[in-house]
Amino acid sequence: MKVIAVYSTKGGVGKKTAAVNLAWEAAKEFRVLLWDLDPQGAATFLLQVKPKVKGGVAALVAGDSKVSGAIRSTAYDNLDVLPGNASYRDLDLVLDHAKKSEQRVAKILEQVERDYDVVILDCPPGASLVAENAVFSADAVVVPLVPSPLSMRSLEQVVEFVGASVSKARIVGFLSMVDRRKTLHRTTVEQLPQAQKAVTDVVVPATVHVERMGTERAPIGSYAPGVEAARAYGELWALIRGAVKPKARRKKS
Repeated sequence: MKVIAVYSTKGGVGKKTAAVNLAWEAAKEFRVLLWDLDPQGAATFLLQVKPKVKGGVAALVAGDSKVSGAIRSTAYDNLDVLPGNASYRDLDLVLDHAKKSEQRVAKILEQVERDYDVVILDCPPGASLVAENAVFSADAVVVPLVPSPLSMRSLEQVVEFVGASVSKARIVGFLSMVDRRKTLHRTTVEQLPQAQKAVTDVVVPATVHVERMGTERAPIGSYAPGVEAARAYGELWALIRGAVKPKARRKKS
């Protein structure tokens, strides 16, 4: 089972959108679990999954409830969700009180390693204990980058954060919410992948098709498969797939 953390120290960069669309792309071939670690539960909402988790996230961390009982199916074959909800606001505190606190997410995922080929972790922003857990568990850390000085700084912070951990995860950056009418965006698209080896040449545009995810409550490829954004997420998944090399086992019926 391969684990992919979608993470940035900065909010508002298209992280939820990336997590949902990457999970959908991966589910075309693999059995996928998307774990929504954000208390806002946006990925849970976008995939039309009820956010209720019996006992909240504290019960999962403590081992009082089995993770399999909290997982929900979606409308898409081979794509399940471990929902996020308001109980995740206290997740840092819950983890801090647990033994081997930076390894609790990995420990929980051990319960389902026979059930899934790929796990996507949708992480909240910031350098938190939740993020430390996600990075510890991950085979790859995917970083959305909006072409702005603050977002570029966030890439440096993620590189530093991963480098300070025991993780050997590969960092995969990509440009998100790109508006080619803006000079800074065009320049960044041309120069950043050459200047930063962790940044791919995948570009997800700022487009109405991405905004429609909120009303459609679905991955872009399911309602607009031919648009640039859908193709970009397909390309991004292909790059990640090549980097982590998940193995497809029998799909769930």
